[in-house]
Amino acid sequence: MNRPARLVTAAFTASAALLLTACGSGDDNASSDKIKGADTGGGTTASASPTASTAPEGIDRPEITLPKEFQADFAGWTNSDPKLQAILDDGREELRSQYAAVTDADPNSEAVAFYNSEATLPTTQKWIKQFVDDDETLIGKVRVFDPQVSIGDSGSGVLFYCVDERQASTKDRKTGEVTKTPDKPESVIQYRINLGKSPQGVWKAESVNVVPGACG
Repeated sequence: MNRPARLVTAAFTASAALLLTACGSGDDNASSDKIKGADTGGGTTASASPTASTAPEGIDRPEITLPKEFQADFAGWTNSDPKLQAILDDGREELRSQYAAVTDADPNSEAVAFYNSEATLPTTQKWIKQFVDDDETLIGKVRVFDPQVSIGDSGSGVLFYCVDERQASTKDRKTGEVTKTPDKPESVIQYRINLGKSPQGVWKAESVNVVPGACG
């Protein structure tokens, strides 16, 4: 079955609704459009490779590989504070793990489980499985930019970032039919994520709120 509105943006919006139902929108720190102490990189642009992970060393992390047909370019994902950079690194890999799971047709991806808590993992897997059930993959490119990061009073991490999906599409694996993402403001999405640090030192997603059009 090829859904008429089976677009990247539509799928992410549905995923957000599922996550919010299961987890809530997170703590109050994640409800503001600006995060105290956030560093957006001062105009510095750093792009992650479309095929290989660039995760920090010291932890045995799963390798995340994206195909040449789909790229995720991360702009300005640097911070002078090592603690905040660690949140940025794990937040980036969490998103990349979802993209890789879709392109690999693997809802039980080890990497997705690695970067998601028990609160967000079931609904994240359900979102990925929608693509698998429809025999669809992702092609094109997304730009991930304007990261804002902080550590709350409780020690939890707060990460906002924007994803421009207007150059991304879904593709039917059997027929090759491509469904493009609409060139509209709603196709630029803001992710608002709360993360908790595991005993192993990994920042895992604990709640996710996705807001289409919130990036201006």
